[in-house]
Amino acid sequence: MSNQLTRRKFLKTAAVGAVGVAVFPQFLASCKQNKGTEVDDGIIRLGFIGLGQQAMYLLNGFIGIPDVQVVAGSDVYGIKRERFLQRVNKYYADIQSEVAVEVYENYKELIARTDIDAVVIATPDHWHAFMAIEACNAKKNVYLEKPLTFTIKEGQMLTKAVRDNGVILGVGSQQRSDANFQHAVKMVQEGKIGKIERVNAYVGAPPTPYDLPEEPVPADLNWPLWLGPSEYVHYNSQLNPPISLDPEQNEQFWGAWRWYKELGGGFTTDWGAHMFDIAQWGLGMDGSGPIEIIPAGYEDTKYLTYKYANGVVMTEEPFDENQTKGVKFWGDKGWIEVSRGHYKASDDSLLPPVEENVEGAYETKIPHLVNFIESVKTNTDPVVPVEIGHRSCTVCTLGNIAYDLGRPVKWDPATEKFVDDPEADANRLFNKTYSEGYIL
Repeated sequence: MSNQLTRRKFLKTAAVGAVGVAVFPQFLASCKQNKGTEVDDGIIRLGFIGLGQQAMYLLNGFIGIPDVQVVAGSDVYGIKRERFLQRVNKYYADIQSEVAVEVYENYKELIARTDIDAVVIATPDHWHAFMAIEACNAKKNVYLEKPLTFTIKEGQMLTKAVRDNGVILGVGSQQRSDANFQHAVKMVQEGKIGKIERVNAYVGAPPTPYDLPEEPVPADLNWPLWLGPSEYVHYNSQLNPPISLDPEQNEQFWGAWRWYKELGGGFTTDWGAHMFDIAQWGLGMDGSGPIEIIPAGYEDTKYLTYKYANGVVMTEEPFDENQTKGVKFWGDKGWIEVSRGHYKASDDSLLPPVEENVEGAYETKIPHLVNFIESVKTNTDPVVPVEIGHRSCTVCTLGNIAYDLGRPVKWDPATEKFVDDPEADANRLFNKTYSEGYIL
């Protein structure tokens, strides 16, 4: 029994709490009723750090939100700075609005500006913690792409920085603002499929060692600054998909840095930050996590496996022949499977209402972005605050640590420490050693 929906319904639904769905105008009204500290003139001025493919999606979403002005962008690649400048200037020229826009090679100059209220960070993962913590310390609110951080320690430090500085941090886990995922979680948490016994959360393979051939660095790309705190790897254009401005040619694929151990977490973090996140949400584990992680290939373990203290087992296992990236909850009274634009259940009563479809890129989840802006205005936590982003990222990273070690690891989610495991404590993904000159 299925209710097939496209993955582009981003004007109709929005998150309004732990679970639940509301029509977009109602969502805006409810946010504006929240008590909080209003930002000076009601205008939220945004600066973008990292101006690649994901940033362009986010720009398309943020720039049209009422009371938002995009005033700055930063990237180490000159052609991306120019593309950003052209797009933003054209947008404001088209609507006959005078907004001064600046671009910078070094993100520190953007963060130093006192007129910027919030920064949108869409850089490779190895830069996330450095940029976000620095922004927090400068009293900037932050919209940060997933996965939250490269290491678990970074996530702990970023969480502290957000709360110590009293700023808002929203995570780019836009599936939490999607009606299908919201409804699935609502059904699970209300016990509609009974006691949850197991979960399939398929995301894909872990990262591999960097093996791309060396290529010349483009003249307008600051490669040392792109690497920043990361260990050195030579340049390859797969890491920065080529673009052109005349004629306009945008990225044809996602930056490959995410698939390599030195720079990213593979599918484990890239898609795990979405699908493991939904599983954690449905299981009521937003403030906790698994207690044992077993890598695929260990003894007779076929799939990366997470065990929770309540007996639930989550496996990184496909739930259909198409190997759809998504989540399937198995209860003792039924099941629900959900992915982007797809929802199936064991009974029609578990299906969500059909919503009108609106075309647009899935990454531009308007309700999710509006939720962040309204959170900044009212000084209230967004639908995915830093703690949830950190816990979901931790689940992903624990999987890669188990893969690194080639054996199970035991984790205490209450203390966020490994259980009697010095080797895991020393793992690069728990507490990383940075390149010279970089200290977090």
